[in-house]
Formats: sequence, C-alpha cells, structure tokens
Amino acid sequence: MTTSSKGNAILIGASGGIGGALLTTLISHNGYDQVLPLSRSSAPPLDLLDEASIASAADWAASQGDIRLVIDATGFLHDAQFQPEKSWKQLDPAHMARAFAINAAGPALLMKHFLPLLPRQGRSVFATLSAKVGSIGDNALGGWYSYRASKAALNQFVRTASIELRRRAPQAICVSLHPGTVETALSSPFHKSGLAVRPPAEAAQALLSIINGLQPDQSGGFYDYTGQPLPW
Repeated sequence: MTTSSKGNAILIGASGGIGGALLTTLISHNGYDQVLPLSRSSAPPLDLLDEASIASAADWAASQGDIRLVIDATGFLHDAQFQPEKSWKQLDPAHMARAFAINAAGPALLMKHFLPLLPRQGRSVFATLSAKVGSIGDNALGGWYSYRASKAALNQFVRTASIELRRRAPQAICVSLHPGTVETALSSPFHKSGLAVRPPAEAAQALLSIINGLQPDQSGGFYDYTGQPLPW
C-alpha cells in the first residue's frame, strides 16, 4: 500500500481498536512525514467533549508541519450506562445527548478546527468513521435510535462541510467511511452468528486503501470499506 502524498497524518482516536490499528498501519507503511496520534491520553490531549482541547490539539498539529491526512476514528455505541435501544420505550435524553455529543457534535468540532489546516493547494483528506446503520435509506430493521440518528447527523455535517471546503481547497476531500463490523470493544457485544467480523488490522488496511484512492469529486460522500457509496 502506498500513500498519495507526503506531509503529516493526524489520527484522532488513536487509543481505540480501529484507531490503534490505523496508527500501526500508517507508521509501518511510512507514507507520511509524521503520523501524529491524538486521544484523551495523548500529549496534547484531545477530548471530543472539550472544544478547548480540540482547538489546542489542532494548533499543535499545525505547528508540526503540512497536514495531508486527518482521520477521525472516534465513536460511541454503548458503555456501562447505555446500551443501544431496541424500542422507542428505551429512549433516554441523557443517552441521546451523549451519542450526539460524541458521534456528531464532536466530529463537527474536529472539522471546525482541522479542516482550515488542510493546504489550499494539492490533495488532502479528512475522513471520519461513520456507520452503515446511520444510513436512513438502508434502515430496514429499526432500533439503535441514538446511534443511527447521531451517525446520520455526522453524515450531514460531512456533506455540508465538504461544500465549504471545496471553495477553499478544491482538491481537498471530506468523507464519511463505514469500516464494517470489526473486532473491537465497541462492537463485540453485538456480533451475530454468520456476521462477517474482521480483525482491526484488516479493517485498517481496507480503510486506508479507500482513502488513498479517493478523488476530489468524491468529497462529501459516504462510502463503505470496499469503496462503494452508501445511501443517505
């Protein structure tokens, strides 16, 4: 696998399952001048729930050199307090607020602070991990209200930001990517018999292959791990 340009790569959510695999793959293939991991435990720290930390991390990243790739590998599906809803009876304001804060508002703030750092000339990419269940057109099963809706909101943020980005940097790309079902703590409680579950390293290679092949006219799109467009 080769990358399409030099410059630095920023990986947000580097401490997660997919994020860690993306970090390892990016470093091992050495396609960028530097690979800079950011998370709540990095130096500087980046917390999606704290805009000041996002702004500080972006300033630091800008000081490290030309940025050609930003990957947002963050996301929230469940924790000790909240599980995906099976019915509207389980809808809870705190659960919805947390899902939207991490899956939609947080990435939108990443776009606010990192998209202006992409060079005005030449190819660059901002990619955020969405989910196929965030597709409204593909929703035939229902359930998972907060996760579905927050990822759908993320896709709208990406689409809207891509339009503004194109005016500033015509060759820059801003996309949502569906990584598939991956062996991580986020998805492990929900694996079903017969479901294709891939190891993080395999998912990371597939995602980076898609990123490397993206063209400017694909900016604002929503793609799965094979590069196929997904319905909104």
